[in-house]
Amino acid sequence: MPQVSSSYNPPLFFRNGHFSTVYAGLVRKVHGIMQKRERLVLPDGDFLDLDWSKSNTSTQKLVILLHGLEGDAQRPYITGSAKLFNQKRFDTCAINFRGCSGESNLKYRSYHSGATEDLVEVLNHLLNNNNYSEIYLKGFSLGGNLLLNYLGEGNQVPNEVKGAVAISVPCNLQDSCLELLKPKNILYANRFKKNLIAKLKQKQLLFPELLSDTDIACIKTLKDFDDIYTSKAHNFKDALDYYAQCSSKQFLPNINIPSLIINAKNDSFLGNECYPFHEAEKHRNIYLEAPSYGGHVGFWGKNNTTYTETRALEFFTSN
Repeated sequence: MPQVSSSYNPPLFFRNGHFSTVYAGLVRKVHGIMQKRERLVLPDGDFLDLDWSKSNTSTQKLVILLHGLEGDAQRPYITGSAKLFNQKRFDTCAINFRGCSGESNLKYRSYHSGATEDLVEVLNHLLNNNNYSEIYLKGFSLGGNLLLNYLGEGNQVPNEVKGAVAISVPCNLQDSCLELLKPKNILYANRFKKNLIAKLKQKQLLFPELLSDTDIACIKTLKDFDDIYTSKAHNFKDALDYYAQCSSKQFLPNINIPSLIINAKNDSFLGNECYPFHEAEKHRNIYLEAPSYGGHVGFWGKNNTTYTETRALEFFTSN
């Protein structure tokens, strides 16, 4: 499909990408959503915590929500999505990736942009224990990259999976990393790094033989983190190998269900290679919307409902 035109035209302040990003992440609050937690034990003995919120009306429609780097199922972009979907007769299941639910996971490994095996386990669990006839996937940033990988890398996607929406997706991980290392993103990068190192120190207590004080002291950038921990813990050669193997852009041509990607042109986390214009033009199942505004997982909307929350609902109900 060719690029989808966008109608997103927010008020003046929200046309600034940084303002939109910060407002959505630190200021926005979502109330009136009830979540119930389920723990899924994985085949390797680790676990995922799934946070459910359900429609007041019985439904066979489910949306699986996937958060971004160092996010969780309580972030406003997750709870805001869940609230709107619940109001429109969809149940939602928000996945907390390994180590992201407020409790350290049990293995040395954790989560990363290409850890699709955990999404496979969640889908198998949901289909074996529930009666949903329509399942949709919605992911943000890292979670959006992960779900696009899942759809295109060769997994046996269940027939019940009908569509996907991916927001603010670093479709080329190396390109996104280069952007995050630039001075314009230093505050975001330092915040991510601080949270990641705090978790890594918890890992060190459990696995001192795998991680030394010297290793942690060497982490000066997000790429260093991926060189020292992400790649080694998940069987990649180094950060660049991880980025190459797990960037979703290469898998887009293989996606067989309708999938909408919304990447704002003023998203400071995304370089030019993160906008798959060519792939979308050549593919009947890939819809790319690149509004001028929105920042990174921003997209302010009226009545505390973001533009991308409304667009995802429209996309899922039309496919």
